[in-house]
Amino acid sequence: QIQLAESGGDSVQSGGSLRLSCQTSGYAYPASTLAWFRQAPGKEREGVAGINVREQTKYADAVKGRFTISRDNTQKTVVLQMNGLLPEDTAMYFCAADLRATSQWDLLRSDRYNSWGQGTQVTVSS
Repeated sequence: QIQLAESGGDSVQSGGSLRLSCQTSGYAYPASTLAWFRQAPGKEREGVAGINVREQTKYADAVKGRFTISRDNTQKTVVLQMNGLLPEDTAMYFCAADLRATSQWDLLRSDRYNSWGQGTQVTVSS
């Protein structure tokens, strides 16, 4: 199982930006599939953005045009750049990874990931 460590969560005002980073470790080669999920209090976990080994991406409708996911296979990291943050983006953000290949269409399915980080809190105030 891959180990994941997120960083970058913070409290910002509406319209602000944050950059979340996730460092993966535990395997000699990079994970095939990486993603960010989030969970707000009282709500179910939801997929935010995912990227596969072909660097195909998928975004939740709520973040399209505002968030960008990218990966660095040399550093074994995945980054979520979040711009134009809104109060409804407030949540705990989790990094997820899997060694298996995943199609672009399945990138936001939580059952495609068997390794999860501890999460980093993002709070956006109005």
